Amino acid sequence: MPLGTVNYLYIALGALVIALSYAGMYLEKAVDGVFALYVAPFTLTGAYLWVLYAIFHRPKGKKP
Repeated sequence: MPLGTVNYLYIALGALVIALSYAGMYLEKAVDGVFALYVAPFTLTGAYLWVLYAIFHRPKGKKP
């Protein structure tokens, strides 16, 4: 398999952060809210980058 257990754990962690960020924006229910304007963009961008990292991550010593 191209992805290992660690990769799937990292992807699950990123997906959890993405879901929590969207849930936080939904619960705030304000377009101008602090979470929607300042917190969520950084957490979502970071989580999407984390998922990309998790997909391309190869542990040291593992041959392709």
